[in-house]
Amino acid sequence: MKRRIASLLSLVVLPCALSMGFGATAVMAAGTKNASSGKTELVVGLSQDLDNSLDPYQITAAGTREVLFNVFEGLVKPDTDGSFVDAVASGHSVSEDGCTYTFTLRDGVKFHNGEAVTSDDVLYSFETCAATATNTAVAGALSDIQDITASDNEITITLPEANSSFLSTVSSVSIIPKDYTDQATAPVGTGPFRFESYSPQDKVVFVRNEDYYGGAPQLEKVICRIYEDANALFTSLDAGTLDMASHLALEQVNSLSNGYEVIEGEMNLVQALYLNNAKAPFDDEKVRQALCYAVDVDSLLELTEDGHGAKLGSSIYPSFTKYFDETLVDAYPYDPEKAAELLEEAGASGLSFTIKVPSNYQPHVDTANVLVEMLAAAGINASIQKVEWSTWLSDVYQGRDFEATVIGFDAAYLSPDALLQRWVSTDSSNMIGYSNEAYDAAIEKAHHAADDEAQVEAYKEAQKILSDTAANVYLQDMADFVVLNPAFTGYEFYPLYAIDFSKIHPAE
Repeated sequence: MKRRIASLLSLVVLPCALSMGFGATAVMAAGTKNASSGKTELVVGLSQDLDNSLDPYQITAAGTREVLFNVFEGLVKPDTDGSFVDAVASGHSVSEDGCTYTFTLRDGVKFHNGEAVTSDDVLYSFETCAATATNTAVAGALSDIQDITASDNEITITLPEANSSFLSTVSSVSIIPKDYTDQATAPVGTGPFRFESYSPQDKVVFVRNEDYYGGAPQLEKVICRIYEDANALFTSLDAGTLDMASHLALEQVNSLSNGYEVIEGEMNLVQALYLNNAKAPFDDEKVRQALCYAVDVDSLLELTEDGHGAKLGSSIYPSFTKYFDETLVDAYPYDPEKAAELLEEAGASGLSFTIKVPSNYQPHVDTANVLVEMLAAAGINASIQKVEWSTWLSDVYQGRDFEATVIGFDAAYLSPDALLQRWVSTDSSNMIGYSNEAYDAAIEKAHHAADDEAQVEAYKEAQKILSDTAANVYLQDMADFVVLNPAFTGYEFYPLYAIDFSKIHPAE
């Protein structure tokens, strides 16, 4: 089957992107309950529009992925504790040498169009994902498959060598119907909710999957309303028009007056001042290091999150546990004088540049504002240009037309590659133009590590190279503030960007 996947890969490989008790009185949002039927619906505010394509393999934005988490599933899927649980598969096993994975298909799983899931659908899903996935790390891992076969209700995948992260790759392959051609506009999966409709810049609607193998969710419908303006979203939330919103700024949470519950977790992303390494003066390592010394990350956390959030020193966040290198978080202690010295050595004294920030993400805008003040103390003149999300995607991410930007990159699946592969010099998602042979070699070493210990060591080596060369000014994994109407309960955080509507239900 390697020959089948490899040949499909040559057809299309596209660039990948993304890419976060206060009140006293409970307020019931309008429309929370349908009194005549007793059925429930949840109205959620989204801070960005969805991708142009809703095909699971074409998703680029984290915001799209976090809601389509409810529509698509793999043979296995991540749980809230970071483990992988069986989903479309009812069970799986790994051979003693770690090279052969066997999955047993769960009986009775149906797609949202009513068709039963078959082994042919699974083969089709793996091949299509390998050929078309915007996530180059996933596509690359799938291209390494030596063989994939189906026999009745079993799928067997053979690797040329053991890969302790392969189960996370499997979780990222959404199982979709063979030869279904409308995934971009009418996605069909196996998850607890099925897609009903989408109106760009307005709303996307999901209804519960009555045939879900895990039992139909308690919510009948979820309406996600889209707000490109962060203030408009908060106004609707505080007025009770919305039941839920996530990724709110601390200032917004502290201004909440409607008695909704505030739930705090981690956003599970790498927020940084991302620098265009391919453009002067950021092609000079000393200039990038100067910016790192010019930013007081501890103070930034206090000013933007009141001390919430977690400091970062490279492109992995703490939920990755054993892979996260906490020794890097203080690699660049605040030293504006050192920053000025490095800029003088680089011939860049009086540096001026523009930070492009997506206006719909208030936490990133707030961070950018603080950075401008801090950089000024080192004689650096930074200005902010706020742009709409669609403009950020087209101009900054895809067009590479920027000097610096504040954004957060998430992990599309639970593997270090989901965050680190993008900075390999030849990777199409390398928006900053980072190029370092030692880094490329460390990632390659991780891919072919003989055991888990060696793989962890290689990934930590790669993180240190990013830090030593100041690829970006790494800031924080921001605290994630989720606000929920107390008429509902059950919200749980995941170690990746996901909202699981199936766990939310009416309060007792």
